[in-house]
Amino acid sequence: MTESKRFQRRIEQFDCEHCGASVQGDGYTNHCPKCLWSKHVDVNPGDRLAECKGLMEPMGVESKAGAFVILHRCQKCGFERRNKRQEMDDFEVLLSLAAMGVKGH
Repeated sequence: MTESKRFQRRIEQFDCEHCGASVQGDGYTNHCPKCLWSKHVDVNPGDRLAECKGLMEPMGVESKAGAFVILHRCQKCGFERRNKRQEMDDFEVLLSLAAMGVKGH
């Protein structure tokens, strides 16, 4: 596999494969702001080198240094990644994840 930088900013628009929402990316967008699902496309953020391409379910929320962090787990391969909450994320969905904790479904 080709080595990549630790972070590559990519401004991309996409349709969420979980809920169908149309998402306008800002270069830091790594999940759907409506349902908080993601997709396993990166080895390092923005590189698009992951071969899996599975959907990543939001499994829980943690608080780290005063900010919310969403735990995602790939439904296809089990890979886990933590992603910072974005300003545009649906706060009600975030709260419901927080109530479930990291153990989730």
